[in-house]
Amino acid sequence: MEATTSFVKRRANGQISIKSGNKVEQVMTGTIVSLSLLTILAFFFFNYAGLELSKAIPETAYNLKVMFLEPALSHFTWSEAIYQVGITLGLAFLATILGAVIAFFLALMAAINLSNPWVSKAVRIIVAFIRAVPTVLWVLIFAIAAGLGSEAAVLGMLFHSIAYLVKAFSEAFEEVDKGILEALTATGANWWHIVTHAVLPSTFTYLLSWTFLRFEINFSVAVAMGAAAGAGGIGFELFMASGFYFDMREVGLITYMILLLAVVLEIMSTQLKKRYFPAKAIR
Repeated sequence: MEATTSFVKRRANGQISIKSGNKVEQVMTGTIVSLSLLTILAFFFFNYAGLELSKAIPETAYNLKVMFLEPALSHFTWSEAIYQVGITLGLAFLATILGAVIAFFLALMAAINLSNPWVSKAVRIIVAFIRAVPTVLWVLIFAIAAGLGSEAAVLGMLFHSIAYLVKAFSEAFEEVDKGILEALTATGANWWHIVTHAVLPSTFTYLLSWTFLRFEINFSVAVAMGAAAGAGGIGFELFMASGFYFDMREVGLITYMILLLAVVLEIMSTQLKKRYFPAKAIR
């Protein structure tokens, strides 16, 4: 009787898991089908007036050929181009460093194992709100007070960087072994002593990795903000070349420069992960 009951329970559990799996598959299939139908339907609402595919396709192919096969600088020199790239990197670096420092202290208050529960919840709610607002919108908000330029771009990126890093840092802090914290507390160590001698050494590599990842993101954002917020840098030159000069050769060369920098940052990030996280890099 007991064996029969056990068999029935196992069978029931199996049926539940099968039904659960089927339900997930049905939801995924329904979502993919719905998105596909909406995409197809959207093509019927486009305004095709004046569109001539026989001319549009060859002209687009020609522009792409000029951009990527005939890149050249026309309106500024190589030294000026390198200087503009330096401005973009400087904006990203400034927003990242300031954001990481501020986020470190806020993350200590957001971590459940290091802070009061009410303080932790309050910080988490605030940074979640900041993180939900796009960086571009933050830049436009600060542009009202500071005007369009590098100041508004840095402040906008700084706000979003803080919210992003507070979440990442606080989660790293919460992974610290509770036994270490309890042992230090039992010896009479104060809160700051616990942070500097237990939390920071245990999570430093994670903090460094997250900070560099945010720097990569801020570089991409700084390129966009150079055009959208008049922050200068290589993004502004790209905007001028495409929107005012209509110089496809210059657009192509600037695009190559941005891609090259993105590749260099990615290589640096990979090397950083291999150095501090060799096990994860192998996997």
